[in-house]
Amino acid sequence: MLGIGRGSREGVISLEASIKSCGRTKQWSVALRLLREGLRLGVQLGPGHYVATASACRKGGQWQHALSVLSDMWKAKLEPNVISYSAGISACEKGEQWQPALALLSEMWEAKLEPDVISYNAGISACEKGEQWQRALALLSEMWEAKLEPDVISYSAGISACEKGEQWQRALALLSEMWEAKLEPNAGGEAGAHVISYSAGISACEKGEQWQRALALRASSGSGHLRC
Repeated sequence: MLGIGRGSREGVISLEASIKSCGRTKQWSVALRLLREGLRLGVQLGPGHYVATASACRKGGQWQHALSVLSDMWKAKLEPNVISYSAGISACEKGEQWQPALALLSEMWEAKLEPDVISYNAGISACEKGEQWQRALALLSEMWEAKLEPDVISYSAGISACEKGEQWQRALALLSEMWEAKLEPNAGGEAGAHVISYSAGISACEKGEQWQRALALRASSGSGHLRC
């Protein structure tokens, strides 16, 4: 499958590029075959090859394969880093597996690796999908303690978690925090997440039979002024 030499630097780079290309096109099975072929040929694989393969699996909705690839990386005695752990947490989030996601976050701290905003966002989103609103809020709290500033995606996932848990007061508190932090709708290309934040807040109010607040939020979403 691969015309590369065992010690060829060009071959090593080419292999990683090919695996990344599979990730972009969601061809996770091809990415796995490329990685295995590289191993068979004795190519000196680095963390980038494993992370790219795990990312391809994640994008293809194959969270178990993604974690298996990362496990193989660690067995190969390649030092895990923030990027590799984040890839694993994101894979768990994609597969709606909140418990493995939290386990990986915990492992990061044990390995003396500090999770970044991407790591936490994936963890919060995994908790949201698993309807674990308390854990989602605990992760938001951890972010502040770690001196990381939550972004629109962090708040959006937290608000959605509260909505699913029928916690309208907490959902509104997070919306208010997001507003006070001056997180703009288009900051970092996160317009979609901003819309989701408002929609989840409105839904939380509706579930809590807070129709007046729900109407106020609907008006706020297009006015540029938060009213709840």
